Amino acid sequence: MATQTQPIAAKPSQYQARMPDAEGHIAYSDQEHATWQTLMQRQLPILENRVCQEYLDGMERLALPETRIPQLAEIDRVLEATTGWQTAQVPALIPFDTFFELLAHRRFPVATFIRTPEELDYLQEPDIFHEIFGHCPMLTNPAFADFTATYGKLGLAASPKERVYLARLYWMTVEFGLVDTPQGRRIYGGGIISSPKETLHALSDAPEHHAFDALEALRTPYRIDILQPLYYVLDDLETLHDLSRQDIMALVHRAMELGLHDPKFPPKPKVVDA
Repeated sequence: MATQTQPIAAKPSQYQARMPDAEGHIAYSDQEHATWQTLMQRQLPILENRVCQEYLDGMERLALPETRIPQLAEIDRVLEATTGWQTAQVPALIPFDTFFELLAHRRFPVATFIRTPEELDYLQEPDIFHEIFGHCPMLTNPAFADFTATYGKLGLAASPKERVYLARLYWMTVEFGLVDTPQGRRIYGGGIISSPKETLHALSDAPEHHAFDALEALRTPYRIDILQPLYYVLDDLETLHDLSRQDIMALVHRAMELGLHDPKFPPKPKVVDA
């Protein structure tokens, strides 16, 4: 299980994003930096021989500090120079329109708070560790970066119902995607990369692995609060570049006609007020 960057309806958040000063610098506490260090030191060894080379190349370019939370300007300098992207400081939760508009303009939303020590393993709102560590290295890859921008443009013009289908495609690629490489099956989705449990689970024999098919991904239900029962596997990351040049909205409409597949998970338990 992991946090995720996800187009979601805005609602009250239990987290408070840190605001920058006049120079754009965010002053994090020693405890917040310590949490970042704990997350980095825990996850980096787990990713060895499990994450794709494009992610590792991005990590090398970003040179993320291990002992402190990086400033967004540090990330922006690298992203702008490689693929023309920037980060965008946002509150914990943002509405659909804002999410898609940012992506369409090559600005990746980053909530400037970090999880508490009590929530190291899972929180349902994306924090700065998930966004920076999980996603930003992949945004240095042109195929991934172009697909993400195309996705934003499509979402910006889509109807509410179409956006729900597009969210499934994002989930099965940007968040929880796998890719086959000459070295074996590897992870590229940020929702996996930022979660130790999901990293181990995704490449195990427990879940189903299906060859990536955009139409099938659009029809696949998911839950955000469980280890995923199914992952779609790309032949290579150029598949995303090719997909960004296809008529994705035609696939969305076909998926709407065919309907969703049966979920591979039980319904989420309902919370009953006492």
